Amino acid sequence: MKRKKPAQDHTSIATRLERVECEIIGYVRSPYKERFGTPRQPPVTEQTLDDRAQEATIELVAGRNFEQALKDLEGFEYIWVLAWLHLNEGWNPQVIPPRGPKVKRGLFATRAPHRPNPIGLSALKLTGIEGRTLKVRGIDLLDGTPVLDIKPYIPYSDAFPKARAGWLEGLKADEPDRFD
Repeated sequence: MKRKKPAQDHTSIATRLERVECEIIGYVRSPYKERFGTPRQPPVTEQTLDDRAQEATIELVAGRNFEQALKDLEGFEYIWVLAWLHLNEGWNPQVIPPRGPKVKRGLFATRAPHRPNPIGLSALKLTGIEGRTLKVRGIDLLDGTPVLDIKPYIPYSDAFPKARAGWLEGLKADEPDRFD
């Protein structure tokens, strides 16, 4: 399809931002109350509470019309949840990941939670919606974690099964995380 609208420049007059501000849209209600034993990723549940994916809820704040914002979300099997990892303090440019050899890796080549902006990204199974409450499975967030946004997981655009995985490619697929 050919573009009908002429090209426009929306960026050259924009001011470069130094800071951004976010509003919390909700809070996680999770069985995880401490960092140890909380999954490092939603499907990694070995050595976590009951060694299985846990049920949780995300309670959206009242008075913001979020009931309407949730319209049509129930048809999606998975959702992306962006969260503020509120208990993390500080960060390091290099970290030792829980998989593979004990070698420091660049922070941005890992999913370590201690980041310059402690934003978490979780793909969670959506099991139901009641009012402003989302029921999810596979939570990897602590109880009380602030939620910044929710987006539907769309398989055709969110999954890249043949994508390269950098330093992780040399590891065995079934190699467990280190829990020290």
